[in-house]
Amino acid sequence: MKILKASICFAIILLCFTTIRAQSTNKKSAVKAVTPIPQIPPPGAIDSTPMGDWNSFSEVKLNLPIYPGPFKPTWASIESNYPGDPAWLRDAKFGIWVHFGPQASGESGDWYARRLYTPGTPAYKKHQEKYGHPSEAGYKEVLRDWNPKKLDPAKLAKIYKDAGAKFLMIQGVHHDNYDLWNSKYQPWNSVNIGPKRDLLREWAKACRANNIRYGVTFHHEYTWWWWQTAFGSDTEGAKKGIPYDGNLTLADGKGKWWEGYDPRMLYGIDLREYKGVAEKSHSPWSPPSPGIFSKHLDYAKWYATNWAMRMMDVVEHYDPDFIYTDGTVQGPFTGNGTGTGYKADAMQSVIADYYNRTLAHRGKVNTFSIVKFRDKTNGTVTTEEFAIPENIKTNQPWIAEAPVGDWYYAPNFTYDSGMMIRYVIEAIARDGNAALCVSLLPDGSLDEGSLKMLKEVGIWMRRNGEAVYGSRSWKIPGEGEQQNGKLKMLPGGKLGRKQAEFKFSKEDFRFTIGKNGSLYAFCMTAPEKGAGLKIKSLGVEQNYLNKAIKNVSLVGYKGKLEWKQQNDGLIINCPSEMPYVTAVVFKVD
Repeated sequence: MKILKASICFAIILLCFTTIRAQSTNKKSAVKAVTPIPQIPPPGAIDSTPMGDWNSFSEVKLNLPIYPGPFKPTWASIESNYPGDPAWLRDAKFGIWVHFGPQASGESGDWYARRLYTPGTPAYKKHQEKYGHPSEAGYKEVLRDWNPKKLDPAKLAKIYKDAGAKFLMIQGVHHDNYDLWNSKYQPWNSVNIGPKRDLLREWAKACRANNIRYGVTFHHEYTWWWWQTAFGSDTEGAKKGIPYDGNLTLADGKGKWWEGYDPRMLYGIDLREYKGVAEKSHSPWSPPSPGIFSKHLDYAKWYATNWAMRMMDVVEHYDPDFIYTDGTVQGPFTGNGTGTGYKADAMQSVIADYYNRTLAHRGKVNTFSIVKFRDKTNGTVTTEEFAIPENIKTNQPWIAEAPVGDWYYAPNFTYDSGMMIRYVIEAIARDGNAALCVSLLPDGSLDEGSLKMLKEVGIWMRRNGEAVYGSRSWKIPGEGEQQNGKLKMLPGGKLGRKQAEFKFSKEDFRFTIGKNGSLYAFCMTAPEKGAGLKIKSLGVEQNYLNKAIKNVSLVGYKGKLEWKQQNDGLIINCPSEMPYVTAVVFKVD
């Protein structure tokens, strides 16, 4: 009996040891599964190396293992095989931009990760108050401690749907290079470090459950020059000259909480030897001057390959309805603008892989790829950040995007459902879509002001949805007061006090054609009860209408409306009850 008990105890101990060893091995293997970073030459002196000429540098063919199908990794193949923009995007019109990640914990707005290494910025100050000096505790410690316990994608997806959103844009990875999914190619991810959650999986499940389309956004292309602040040091004060933690090596992690995780996989490598990189790293926005990191071509090829494989990983395992890449030029890795550093066919490879997978698994290509600010290309969608085009834009599908407050949480932002609604109206009147970010708190929740604001947007959308969803632009975007000889519009930029306090009058209108064929006129303010309105563009003499107007109604109002079409305009008398606080919509048949 004693021998039996001893054998059982030994078996249990052996099992425990094996399990612990397996867990340890799995962790190490997960970290080592990534293709090793190639050998990096010793860094030269800051600003000592000119950028290589990007114009003469030939685009590198990465020969990535794309999914088999008709789409090849060239723009010509993508354009010739893509069937045309999905109908659902043309009909959706309004979405919510879920721009959320660990940088929200900085409570200092956008680009916290980069700016915490720039003395004098709110992010630098905030970081020292919470974590200490970035030479001792940097962004990796932010990742370690980040745990948005109140982030509930299932609950939020329902809130966004009630607000009228037809699609969600879910952040997959920002410029901070931290993947918010169970990433195969980036060990610094939300499953390994931080909340220990596959956040993208949670969002995908929530969107499917609520019948909302969703896409995944990727912002890691220009991480390598964006992160150069992490390789600096203070230029004055008690910590002068002490390197920030971007300079740490894999060996430095021995015995530390981040042992086994290479800091270069998070921060990249020091590229400040290239002229202008160090200076531009501390600018509010500007990328380095166009060019190629010509002394680091092996690393650049590895970097572009890793960038693409991470996106292909998401496409394979999460089946998004669209993907999104950030930038300011014609695509990632172009050698100029935000694509500075290298030229490669990474974007074409990702798109070809994506559409081939979609075709194989869905039976048709009803997905799309947002390449921010790219010119008309069959197979891509573009965006308009902050501002909205002055005129109707029908040459390519586009989404207007803006945050309420900032792209990441910062205190003291303005809550106003009216500015959100008017932003959507300005976009759809010009044949676009709109996606608005309502910043989540660092814990992943929405505050009361945001909840109230979204609820009010939802009420308006339910009342006036027939003029929004499935709509198209009319012959002109609108009419009304002029500013500098142009139609007065909602100001561009982040949505805040300026947009909330911007005044429209009862002379300002926007137009759409509904899916039912009716013409809709949005009055950009809420007229007083009994007020008289004149829509000049709908007068007989304007010749915009091919037929006489037969009926005019106020959407959401059941009573009969008094109206009259005259030579110089359509005259409408508002009813004696006008319980509206934002824009009102008239249906014209």
